[in-house]
Amino acid sequence: MTTANANALTARWTSTVDTKNTALSGPGVYVLLALLAPFADGQVRADLLAVAPEPLELPESPTTRMATAVWSRTGVPLTDAFVAAVPAASRGPLTGDPGTDQPVLDAWADEQTGGAIPAMPIQVDEDTLMVLASALAVHTTWSSPFRDVPRCPQAGPWAGRDLNGLHRRDRNIKALRVADTEGGPITLLTVAGADDVDVVLALSEPGRPASEVLPAAIGGLPTASQGDNGPGISVREIEAADDEPELLVDTVRFRVEGRHDLLEQAGVFGLAAATDRDEGHFSGVSPVPLAVDRARQDAVAEFSATGFKAAAVTGLSMVLAGAFRPQYQYKKRLVSVTFDRPFGFLAVHRATGLVLVAGWVEEPEPAEPEL
Repeated sequence: MTTANANALTARWTSTVDTKNTALSGPGVYVLLALLAPFADGQVRADLLAVAPEPLELPESPTTRMATAVWSRTGVPLTDAFVAAVPAASRGPLTGDPGTDQPVLDAWADEQTGGAIPAMPIQVDEDTLMVLASALAVHTTWSSPFRDVPRCPQAGPWAGRDLNGLHRRDRNIKALRVADTEGGPITLLTVAGADDVDVVLALSEPGRPASEVLPAAIGGLPTASQGDNGPGISVREIEAADDEPELLVDTVRFRVEGRHDLLEQAGVFGLAAATDRDEGHFSGVSPVPLAVDRARQDAVAEFSATGFKAAAVTGLSMVLAGAFRPQYQYKKRLVSVTFDRPFGFLAVHRATGLVLVAGWVEEPEPAEPEL
C-alpha cells in the first residue's frame, strides 16, 4: 500500500500543475509527511495520516538514492521517540544565525544530489527552530540507447522549430501500451533503464492539459494494455527479412526544472492545519510548540540519448507556535550580595594573579542634584 499511497499523492499534486515545463517528486514530500505524521497532534495528525499513513522505504538501488535529514535549534529538546526515529547521522544543529545555518543546509542539498540542486529550497531565518529535508537522486542509462537526430515537426505547437530529436528502433513492442482514461486514451511508452529504473512517456490527444494527463497516466499504469490505437501511434506495413514487428520511437531531448511552494496547495499534502501558529501541532517531536512555516521543493529532470537523470530536494521548516514558557529541569539557590557600606577593590591580572591596582571606597560618589 505504501507505493499506492505515494503514487496517489503524486497524482493529486500533478492535478494542480499548469501546462509548462516542470518536475516534481511526490516521494520526496511523502517521506517527510510520513516522518511527521505519528508525532503530530489532533487534526494535523489526522490530515497527515490520510496522506502518508505509513513510511516509504526505497529498496537498495544502483540508480536511486533517497536521504533525509533533520536540523533543530540548539535548546529545542526532541522527544526520545522522535530521536529514535531519526538516526543520529541524519540529525544536525541550527544555531539561529542564518549566515551560519543556510550554508550547511545548501551544502547538504548539493552533496546529496551530486550538484544537480546546489541549494536548499527554503531559506532559514532567526525564527526557524527546525528543518526537515529529503533529497532524491536518480541516474539510469537506457538498455537500448537512442540516436541524436535533428527534428523539425511539421504540425502542432512545435511546428517549424528545430529541435534536438531522439530516434530508436527495436523489437520491444510490449513497451508501447494504451491506457483508457476518463478523458480519453493515453499512450504510454516505457523506456527501459539498464538497471532498475524506467521512464514512461505519456501522450494524450491534443489540448488536454497536464493537470489531467499526468494523474490519469499515473492511474492508468497498472491497467494499461498493449495496443496500437493510442494518440501519436501509426501503423504501416513494410517489406522486411522477417515478420517480427518492430517499434520506432521518435521523441526529443528535454531538461525541465520545477520550483514548488507546497503551501500553495497545502491541502494536497495534509499541511493546511499544520501552519496554524495559534498552538503547537507536534508534541511528539518536541515539548516546544511547533507549526509549519515553509515547505518547498526544487526538482530537475533530464532525458537524453543515453539515459535519464533527476533530482529533487524538499525542505520543510518549523517555527514557534502559541505562547510558550520554557520548562526547566533543575532547581537552584539564588544568592544575593549588597555593598551598602565602605569597601575595597583590587585589579588583578588573571593569568599571573598580579594585583595591578588596589583601592578603597569610603564615600560613594553623590548623585547629581535634580534641576
